[in-house]
Amino acid sequence: MRGRSALPATTVFLLAATALGPAACAGADTDPPPAPAGLTAQAGSAGSVHVMWDPAAERDGVTGYQVLQGGKPVRDLPGDKHMTDVTGLAPQTHYAFTVRARDAAGNLSPAAVTAEVTTPPVRADDRRAPTAPARAAGSPAGPRSVRLSWSEATDDTGVTAYDVYQGGVRIHTAAATETGTRLTGLRPDTVYTFTVRARDGADNSSPDGPPVEITTAPADGEGPPTVPGDFTATASPGAVELGWIPPDTGHEVREYELHVDGRPTTVIQFAPGAVPGGRAAHRLTVAEPAGTVWHLKIRARLPDGTWGSFSAERRVELAR
Repeated sequence: MRGRSALPATTVFLLAATALGPAACAGADTDPPPAPAGLTAQAGSAGSVHVMWDPAAERDGVTGYQVLQGGKPVRDLPGDKHMTDVTGLAPQTHYAFTVRARDAAGNLSPAAVTAEVTTPPVRADDRRAPTAPARAAGSPAGPRSVRLSWSEATDDTGVTAYDVYQGGVRIHTAAATETGTRLTGLRPDTVYTFTVRARDGADNSSPDGPPVEITTAPADGEGPPTVPGDFTATASPGAVELGWIPPDTGHEVREYELHVDGRPTTVIQFAPGAVPGGRAAHRLTVAEPAGTVWHLKIRARLPDGTWGSFSAERRVELAR
């Protein structure tokens, strides 16, 4: 895509960076990381279980996870993942899952406390999805967590789980008996948009419930908020119009990084002396087919050269 703006702005495309491996250690590392905490296992259907645990602390140096079913490894995941779906299971069957963390030296942690679950029975020829949760609400629970709640959904064969999505990606699964949860591992001073879907035993998912925007609290010592305010994205034929209120950092904010579907795509730059004093605007010219769905968010480059917190995320469907 190409960027155009009524204001003097240019668009700079980002190049993929090569990841650097860990530096060589002076001596062999033989200390394993601690066992993962907060392990849960939730049956999402008659043949699948969603396994989830708390992210490791950065100081633990975790680079990967090993998921075990009945004591046998069934999944290997990178260190930035803390959930997975185990599929191909039998209905009405009891399963036990645990997880071990792995560090860069290959040391494996002790196993997490085992999570046990029983899959529900098969519902033959069930093709009807549950209704979407009609209501949802949320509130911050500190700099790195939020509380989210929703109303019960209905289904002709019964709801088996609720899935929480953020940016079109499932980040949490709750039991059918739950109508609320606490989400952790978030960034301070950041706007998050969550939706909830109900799921039945045949893996039919409902439409999204109403979106809930929650801003996490700033962390101590971080200074004023850095979130671009009132971010909007509106599709028109061949273009997407962006608008936002620059954060008040005490200096001109000339650069913004645009993320599409969770990936950095462009840097929007305003020329010196042309930085908007009020609401900023930018026009993206797009070549993707009509009906393509994007999830967009932006963040500002701060006076110290670092990136600030993300704006609210907006879903937009490209126009015909």
